[in-house]
Amino acid sequence: MNRPRLAAVALLASIAVLVPAQIGAANGQLPIPALPTDFLTQPFTGTAVTANPLPHEAIKQNPHLAANGTNSMHNDAYASDAYEGLGPLGHKLKARSAWYGVSECATVAFDSRGRMVGLCGDLGGFKMRLINPTKLTTIGSDLTTSKRNLLTLQNPFTDICGGTYFSLDDNDVAYVLTIDKQVWKVRVDEAGFTKLGSFDASPKMAADDCMVATLPDWDGNIFYVTQKGQVGVINPETGSIKTMQFPAGEGIYNSISGDESGAIYIVTDHKLYAVEADASGQPRTRWEAAYDRGTQQKSGQLSQGSGTTVTVIGDDLVAITDNAEPRMNVLFYKRDGANPGQLLCKVPVFGAGASDTENSLIYAGGLPNGPRSVIVENNYGYEGVQSTMFGATSTGGVAKVSINPDNSCQVDWTNPIVSPTPVPKVSLAAGLLYVYAKPKSNFLDDSWYFTAIDVRTGATKWQQRTGNGIQWNNHYAAIYLGPDGTAYMPTLTGMISFKDS
Repeated sequence: MNRPRLAAVALLASIAVLVPAQIGAANGQLPIPALPTDFLTQPFTGTAVTANPLPHEAIKQNPHLAANGTNSMHNDAYASDAYEGLGPLGHKLKARSAWYGVSECATVAFDSRGRMVGLCGDLGGFKMRLINPTKLTTIGSDLTTSKRNLLTLQNPFTDICGGTYFSLDDNDVAYVLTIDKQVWKVRVDEAGFTKLGSFDASPKMAADDCMVATLPDWDGNIFYVTQKGQVGVINPETGSIKTMQFPAGEGIYNSISGDESGAIYIVTDHKLYAVEADASGQPRTRWEAAYDRGTQQKSGQLSQGSGTTVTVIGDDLVAITDNAEPRMNVLFYKRDGANPGQLLCKVPVFGAGASDTENSLIYAGGLPNGPRSVIVENNYGYEGVQSTMFGATSTGGVAKVSINPDNSCQVDWTNPIVSPTPVPKVSLAAGLLYVYAKPKSNFLDDSWYFTAIDVRTGATKWQQRTGNGIQWNNHYAAIYLGPDGTAYMPTLTGMISFKDS
């Protein structure tokens, strides 16, 4: 761990100590602590909007997952990061926060009762947390799924092993990865969690490997991937596990997606893959495509390669970014029919020598007879919480990229807004993109803003300040929209909600 990151870990850990004792249990009963310097900035700027729905293709429902928009970090099996329902429009927006200590619920799902199911990481490990969506208070007891081995000196703020991703099925059962190379099967109950069982993949994995992400295919096979490039398939009925291995040196640092054909899409730090389970459950490669991984691991990245989960679009496309120099590209591939895996087009985004992303592309609508679009966020320059302290921030930029029916593609617009790390989301019903902005400021001002951008034009419509200070940093967590249209933003110390009055 380098010195800046070690300093950031120590600083964040100190938050819990410095907060007055009356905070008590970090169960959401009290808000995230504010700073007196909040008065330096306006709480709300811009103008509320009227919903302007985006035409879009169907985002198909995996029958083994909870309803789209409620089942995983990236919303659905397509990893669309798009919601078909409304999000906040900015009408007398009300923001509410809840303090959970030094704990970030990076992945959130919603159970059949509408409650938030979070997988939350802290300095000690990972736990599942059930959250009241209105009050943001915790329900029942947390369920610890993994404990970190602090002797490894692994930076807990860049470690994605066994605690970043999970999925929720259509019976309120969560499939959760652990540091111990297991997939836990956990039921979300009326008042908490019940562990139903687990699948142990440790005999199949190298000692120095770890699980990164999991997702069922359309037949209910449970796929998992590991950081050192193993793909595993668990038969949920028998518990048998079959594996395949990508070439040595190829690592996986992102989540996975899938479609109705049975394909699971995986991007390593060298290639894009479509894999599938055969009739016996053995994983195998359907097709693969190399991309430009560049010459180095850039500032703001976890690896030298694409930082995106594969985004599935309509019936025929997938999209990722590469890691090319001098500029990162957005790439669209054909995923089925003749020549699957064919690169259809690519287009560079952001500035030379200052472009990369560690977040999924966001589906931004469109139909096959016209342009179909994704949105990409620039995370270049974010190297930890210290990157946004004392008025500093990262490079920034958000861009919309479209592919046309003739397979040409172009950048439609670029907004220079600095959104250092969140997984942005689109409301297709509202026509809005939601990001979490941190503008460059002065030594006393580290204010963060929940921000709405017009998907059609790229114009910033409004911003709601959350607060000033490190406790409001969201550090790679995703934005979420609840079933009632409330937006949620996890932070390093809790949760914030945003709702139109």
